Amino acid sequence: MLKKWFETIYDHRIGLKERMFRVATSISMIAMTITLLMGRNLVNLLILAASFIYVTIVMKISIRKGCIHAGATAIAMLLLILFPVSFFSAGGFYSGMPEWFVLCFTYIIITLEGRRKVTLFFLCAVETLLCYYIAFYYPEVAASGTPGHYFFCSAVSVVLVGTLTSVLLSFLNKLYEKENELSQRQKKEIEELNRAENNFFSSMSHEIRTPINTIIGLNEIILRGDIPEDIAENARNIQGASKMLLTLINDILDLSKIKSKKMEIINVSYETGALFSEIVNMMWIKAKEKGLEFRLNVDSSIPSMLCGDEVRIKQILINLLNNAVKYTSKGFVKLSIRCERVALNRVRVWYSVEDTGQGVKKENIPYIFNAFKRVNEDKNRHIEGTGLGLSIVHQLVELMGGEISVNSVYTKGSTFLVMLEQDIVDDKELGTFTLDSRVRNRSGEQYRQSFEAPEAHILVVDDNEMNLMVVRKLLSATKIQIDTALSGAECLRLTQTQHYDVILMDHLMPEMDGIQCLRTLRVQAGGLCQETPVIALTANAGSDNQLLYRNAGFSGYLAKPVSGTLLEAAVLSILPRELVKLSEETGQSEIGKDILIFEQAQRLSLMVTTDSVCDLPESLRKELGISVCPYYVYTEQGRFLDELELQADELLAHMAEGKNGCSQAPNVEDYEKFFAEKLTEAQNVIHISMAKHISQGYNNAVEAAKSFENVTVLDSGHLSSSMGLVVLCAAHMAENHATKSEIVQAVKDIGRFISSAFIINNTHMMCQSGRISKRVQILCDSLLLHPVIVLRKSKMAVSSMEIGSFEHAAKRYIRKVLMNTRNIDRRILFITYAGLDAKRLQYIQDLVKQYCPFERVYLQKASSAIAANCGPSSFGLLFLKKNEAVLSLSEMSKPGAAG
Repeated sequence: MLKKWFETIYDHRIGLKERMFRVATSISMIAMTITLLMGRNLVNLLILAASFIYVTIVMKISIRKGCIHAGATAIAMLLLILFPVSFFSAGGFYSGMPEWFVLCFTYIIITLEGRRKVTLFFLCAVETLLCYYIAFYYPEVAASGTPGHYFFCSAVSVVLVGTLTSVLLSFLNKLYEKENELSQRQKKEIEELNRAENNFFSSMSHEIRTPINTIIGLNEIILRGDIPEDIAENARNIQGASKMLLTLINDILDLSKIKSKKMEIINVSYETGALFSEIVNMMWIKAKEKGLEFRLNVDSSIPSMLCGDEVRIKQILINLLNNAVKYTSKGFVKLSIRCERVALNRVRVWYSVEDTGQGVKKENIPYIFNAFKRVNEDKNRHIEGTGLGLSIVHQLVELMGGEISVNSVYTKGSTFLVMLEQDIVDDKELGTFTLDSRVRNRSGEQYRQSFEAPEAHILVVDDNEMNLMVVRKLLSATKIQIDTALSGAECLRLTQTQHYDVILMDHLMPEMDGIQCLRTLRVQAGGLCQETPVIALTANAGSDNQLLYRNAGFSGYLAKPVSGTLLEAAVLSILPRELVKLSEETGQSEIGKDILIFEQAQRLSLMVTTDSVCDLPESLRKELGISVCPYYVYTEQGRFLDELELQADELLAHMAEGKNGCSQAPNVEDYEKFFAEKLTEAQNVIHISMAKHISQGYNNAVEAAKSFENVTVLDSGHLSSSMGLVVLCAAHMAENHATKSEIVQAVKDIGRFISSAFIINNTHMMCQSGRISKRVQILCDSLLLHPVIVLRKSKMAVSSMEIGSFEHAAKRYIRKVLMNTRNIDRRILFITYAGLDAKRLQYIQDLVKQYCPFERVYLQKASSAIAANCGPSSFGLLFLKKNEAVLSLSEMSKPGAAG
């Protein structure tokens, strides 16, 4: 019996509330038994018997009918009646009975919910106080007993109440553990199911794209030929149906990525005019085919170049316009775009898609963005699509931090409004953008050969023979010599004996995939194609894969199915110009247009990069090929890129008016984009950051570097131009073909031999940036104290205080810094400053020459991010100490660069 009860308690098929009810009621029945027996009279025994019958009946009925809450309430009411009876029959508060009221409180809390729990808990508290009150003022009501009896009952009650409460809590804890185990198991199963679902969708997309690529490619070959009109019409219908199927696959794949939180927003610079032209050229034809008027209204003040996820913005607008065309039978479809400036370098763009279609009923508007949901299903059965378009649009807008809304009047039409904020890349206005100026009439458009390259030799790598045949046929008119390989291993065998001008490579191949093959190809001993451009031609579609292929080192990316025109344009943009003979119809301006070919610079073996706070002259950065990732500077006017959008003098003038300004390191996403771009120019990147304990930049860069195998982030241990000295040393070594490990070791060593000290004229900005407290700032201002800041083990510290006027403090600082001239490397000195006029700069230069003349002296303005922290009239003398291990810096700067 007991075993069966235990099994019932832990049976997960029974609700948790029911199991808690059974446990708590069982414990309460034990408590009732003990308390009534403590009264030691016949009446209590009769009450006990009746109570057992009552509780048993209540439990069975409440469990059978599923009214657990009502059953628990009935039993709680019984406890509220029985415990006072037991209290007085056992001897009042002199007995051990008061301790049993704790179980009554516990039962109410565990089994009841809502108002009943509060009400009965309050009644139990009032009842307890009332029992104590009666027992105190009317002691004759309670049964009498001996002191020994009372002490015995109290001791036993404490032990029993503690034991029963512990048992109850142990049961409940065990129940929750069981439930948690079940929940975790179910969660794991759900996660595995989601992974399987996502893998299925991704695999399905890839597998379906492969035959579609064959269908579209071979169908295009048919359309190129001289065929009867009826066959041409059939071929065009096949082409349209294939593209519709491709759209459905893309919708399903995108939805699965959004659900699994794998959809990434990749912001890039794009031309607004080119984006709008592509959308208009695509959509006006669909509207025209359905007999609809296509209207266009674009704000002429919109910047010509913005930064955003061009692919996803295009997807949003095409989905909305497709939706408008599908659900509109007569009238017009209108695209309106307007722009609103929200900051100096940021705009808010509103995209409006309006139609005169059937509209949406008011009660259906809340469900319009639900996946797989169609409103007015009875009227829309004839309309093609999955019902995923608007759901994907809604979620993409949310991922980009925008807003979307819909206004609709049933039978009158709908208007969808999307708002996205984007950064400005080129502030030049787009100007007049009309439908007439942008539409290209594509009816009867015929294939035109763009070029011939009979001397060019390319290799196509794909594990599907049909795909190889399609590429051969699509490029046949160009007369290119084409070899094919069915695997990565075969590709590597061919490149051992033959040089190719371009390689087209599939990604997902058995045994060795495209990325592995590319990495092996780049380091292939004796290989003839180590520097050959490789284009990823793959069915592994999605904008996030563009970043994957860019990071992997591919020269470009084309998603299957690919048209012959697109394939020709991609190959044309990569082939050496001397091998190509353009056709008369192909203009030079059209080469490479709208093709996802990554920038084709000669890739360096190793590149040294740093942050904009390194405070190096632009001439040195250009000479040694040092790229910088800009910090941010925030003011009341918005966010600015350090040095690119806001200079230090402008910031100091702004802050001199009592306005705020602060700097911030690039975030992880900024560094990821920066590293991805630089890896298209170099095979390895060494990034040197500011001292890690001063800025978050080092940690953010390290986190971003985890996405790349060929990025190494190093802590310079310094800031400003002392950090620049570390960067110069690393860049000079890279230019002289030092290995990555040699440069890493040198950077770690050189930091100990750099003198990095700054004198601060005014501590107000240091206080504002949180470097010092307000009390210290007030003390420095009142006593004319000028702190000298040094860097030790990547941490900023105050080494000394100079007192007096600027001239007096500067003289003492310079004398101290240049005191030990025998240990100073006199080849190069940076006088890095913020907000100093020509007179004070000349005063500092004269003092430097007096104490320790240098071969080259650079007067370097601090970046705005550095100036935001040190304030005006601050400067530092930054140089190397003598050390044989540090490479010569004599070639880092040109003679006469001083000043």
